[in-house]
Amino acid sequence: MKKVIVGVSGGVDSAVALYLLKKEGYDVEGLFMRNWDSAINNDSEGMMLATNICPQEEDYNDALKVCEDLGVKLHRVDFIQEYWDYVFSYFLKELEIGRTPNPDMLCNRYIKFDLFIKEALKLGADYIATGHYARYEDGKLLRAKDLNKDQTYFLADVKSEMFRNVLFPIGNLKKDEVRKIAAENNIYVADKKDSTGICFIGERHYQKFVQNYLKPNSGDIIDVETKEVIGRHNGLMNYTIGQRRNVGIGGNPKKHFVCGKDVKKNILYVTFNEEYLETDECIIENVNFISPLRPCFCTAKFRYRGSDYPVTLEYLENNEIRVIYHEKVKAVTPGQACVLYLGEECLGCGFIKKVKKNDEDLWYLS
Repeated sequence: MKKVIVGVSGGVDSAVALYLLKKEGYDVEGLFMRNWDSAINNDSEGMMLATNICPQEEDYNDALKVCEDLGVKLHRVDFIQEYWDYVFSYFLKELEIGRTPNPDMLCNRYIKFDLFIKEALKLGADYIATGHYARYEDGKLLRAKDLNKDQTYFLADVKSEMFRNVLFPIGNLKKDEVRKIAAENNIYVADKKDSTGICFIGERHYQKFVQNYLKPNSGDIIDVETKEVIGRHNGLMNYTIGQRRNVGIGGNPKKHFVCGKDVKKNILYVTFNEEYLETDECIIENVNFISPLRPCFCTAKFRYRGSDYPVTLEYLENNEIRVIYHEKVKAVTPGQACVLYLGEECLGCGFIKKVKKNDEDLWYLS
C-alpha cells in the first residue's frame, strides 16, 4: 500500500483531498505546516482576529479535528524561520524597491514543494498530496477543471522535478463539488470560509501589517501628464500599478489609477488616462520552466485570475525572456509573475523586470 502524506491546512480543500485519498485505499497521514508566529515575527498591527485564538492555531485545531474524524494521524512541523528567510524577507525587499511581490509563489517553491516534501519523505512518503486546484498528468502541469479556482499560476515557479510524486486529488473537481463532498461526508470544515491574504499569514489590514516592518515615508502624488502635485501618499509600498481605490486624492471625482513610482524621489504617479497603463512588452527574469517546451508563441497571464494574452517569446541571455504582446495589456506590474501557458499546460513563469511601450522603457512604471 502506497503511503501519501497530505498537506492539511485546516481548510476544506485539503480536507477533501485527504478524504478522497483515504477512500481510494492509500495509507494516508496528514502534515500541518506552521510557518508564521505573530509573537516571534513582531506581527502586532493589522490583526483581524475573530476569536482569541491566533489564526494559525485555529487552523491547526481544525486540521486536527478533520484527521481525528477520518482516523488519520496528523504530524506538525514548524518552518517559521525558513518562511521568514525564503519568503517574507523577499516580500519586504521587493516592497522597498517599489515592486509588487507575490509571496505565494515563493511559498510554493521553497516551502510547500521543497521543505514540506523533504519532511514528508522522512515520514516514509511514496507521494505527497495537496489541496491545490491543479492537475499533473504525463509530466505536465495542467489547469484545473475549475478554471475560476485554478492555481497553476501560483505553482509556476516550482521546480519541475518537485512534481514527480505529487498528487492533486481535487484538480478534476469544481469548488461546489468539493463543498458537496465535504458536506455529504460530515467533514468538519465543510462550511469553513476560504483563506485569503498573504500565504500562511492570513487576513490582515494590509497597510497596518506592512508598517510592522517598513515605516511609511509620505511623499507627493503627481499627475503623470501635467506633472502637477495633486496629493500625498503614505508610503510607496502601499500601492501597486493599476490601483484605483484608496490612492490618496479623495474628492477628485475623475477616474484615476496608480501608474508608477519613483522610489529615489519618493513620488507616486497617478493618471486619469487609462492609456498610460498600456504596454507592448515586458522583460521577465529568473525564468522557471516546468515543461521542456520552448515555444515562440503561447499565452501569458500577468496576474491570478487575469486574462490569457497571446504573446511572442524572444529568449535572451541571463535566463530572461522578452514577452511581446499581440495586443496592448494594461497594468503589467514589475515584481509580479508572468505565467506562460500552451493551451491547458502551464509551461512555467518569470518575474516582470521591466515593461516597455513603443520600444521604450517606461520610467513611470519603474
